Amino acid sequence: MAAKPPAMSPSDQPVAEVLDRATGPRRAEADELLAILGEISCEQPIVWAGRIIGFGEYEYRYESGHGGRAPLLAFAPGSTKHTIYLVNDFSDRWPDLMERLGKHRASKACLYLTRLTGVDRSALRALLERSLAETQAPAR
Repeated sequence: MAAKPPAMSPSDQPVAEVLDRATGPRRAEADELLAILGEISCEQPIVWAGRIIGFGEYEYRYESGHGGRAPLLAFAPGSTKHTIYLVNDFSDRWPDLMERLGKHRASKACLYLTRLTGVDRSALRALLERSLAETQAPAR
């Protein structure tokens, strides 16, 4: 029997299927996020885990030995919010950008935007660029 692929893995699912999960004004915002992340990463979008649109790929390994693959930059459009995946502790690392960003919620590695209306695009771009640079930096 073939081994089941990890939940977080790239697929050949069409990107449009995932984008279409965002409806109304959020659908146009999903297209905007697709363009921004593609421009910053210089990578083509690929669907990961059936719901995440990722750009590029890297391998990680924790001190525990657990490891895997993940996109360099990624977001998940949705019917109620957009989830943008960033480097761990991004809000603690860059409070200056978080203050400028506009209305949002944040967790350890996720930025949640209900709408892009009122979001400072330059602060968002800077967050994405810094997160990408951190992810690509050699392990210390």
